[in-house]
Amino acid sequence: MHNDKVVVVGLGYVGLPLAVALARTHEVWGFDVDRARIEELRTGHDRTGEIDTDRLNASTLRLTSQPTDCPPADILIVTVPTPVTADNTPDLTIVRAATRTVAAMIDPTRKPIVVYESTVYPGVTEDICGPLIEEETGLVCGRDFFLGYSPERINPGDREHTVDRITKVVAGQTPEVLDRLSALYGAVTTGGVFRAASIKAAEAAKVIENAQRDINIAFMNEITRIFARVDLSIWDVLAAARTKWNFLPFQPGLVGGHCIGVDPFYLSHLSEQMGYHPQVILAGRETNDTMADWVAGAIHDRAGSAGTALVLGLTFKEDVPDLRNSKVADLIAGLKARGHDVTVHDPLADAGEAAHEYGLDLDASALDRRYDLVVLAVAHDAYRDLGASGLAGLVKPGGLLADMKNAAPTAATTGDGIDYWSL
Repeated sequence: MHNDKVVVVGLGYVGLPLAVALARTHEVWGFDVDRARIEELRTGHDRTGEIDTDRLNASTLRLTSQPTDCPPADILIVTVPTPVTADNTPDLTIVRAATRTVAAMIDPTRKPIVVYESTVYPGVTEDICGPLIEEETGLVCGRDFFLGYSPERINPGDREHTVDRITKVVAGQTPEVLDRLSALYGAVTTGGVFRAASIKAAEAAKVIENAQRDINIAFMNEITRIFARVDLSIWDVLAAARTKWNFLPFQPGLVGGHCIGVDPFYLSHLSEQMGYHPQVILAGRETNDTMADWVAGAIHDRAGSAGTALVLGLTFKEDVPDLRNSKVADLIAGLKARGHDVTVHDPLADAGEAAHEYGLDLDASALDRRYDLVVLAVAHDAYRDLGASGLAGLVKPGGLLADMKNAAPTAATTGDGIDYWSL
């Protein structure tokens, strides 16, 4: 095994767990442009909740916000976000910036491998990032440095499918690079590695993984809307359908986050560039992107009038502090547009980030009052632990509990004559 020195660029949900895992077998430096992020990690605190304090403090990972602190590396891994613009066009600004940072770190005498884990459409690594490094350095790709790709598969809050347990897809510019990356990632995961046929194949595999989930959830959201017209609960339908052995257990809901709600646009962008207009992918995106406002309308119609409203949960999924691309913000906007006076509560979300990203104030004491309408938008354990009676207790007599997650179907029987609504 090579005694490679590794630099991980970007220490968010993806980069930090990877860097900590790699540091068990290699000398690893973790770089992030956010000085505050580096300082908090040095104190043993990870705001994403992916790495606990004991594990972080025990790691040999070296942390810096200065790229010049990093020693000449054999492998540089880019794990920065790939969002979309306001018009849903892939935004490679952060990837390009990280690539320029990496370019300045390259020592051609080591012939390093630059690996991208960021989700992109096929061709970005070789057709955009490689040439950008050449432009910045005057070096030649394939001679002075090499390219690799290994798509991230981090699922925030998932303690089962962690980076040290999943199958890691790897791809390299040459067979020798592929061997090096297979050894690197193979040393840190019990799930083994899969050698992709090419870098483009690995890029494509990642983007379709999330597009597939998006389309399946879109189908659930569409049939939810259909069944609502005949007063039929999607949960009752799914309970019956799941008894078939090959039924796929997807659920309806709001599709946000850093991957599923974004990555299909990378695939559709590539498709449009090639002259093909994708129909299924974009139809799924439209269905999911309009779901929040549809839910707001359905809840408002059931409530019968606007009043005080409490929305429980703002993060994009349960039991994580991740606010990126949360569609609960769209739900709140829909309720406000229909006249509701909305209070927002989330025990995991960062209040400063909520204010900065969405202009929303989190009310830590919100559970001390009662409301005309209570919406369970994100089923954090803290809310599930309240039980049906606890959730119903937040609703004024005659009010409505809107349960998007089917977490408290018996709430309407708890007294005070509250109404209950679910998808």
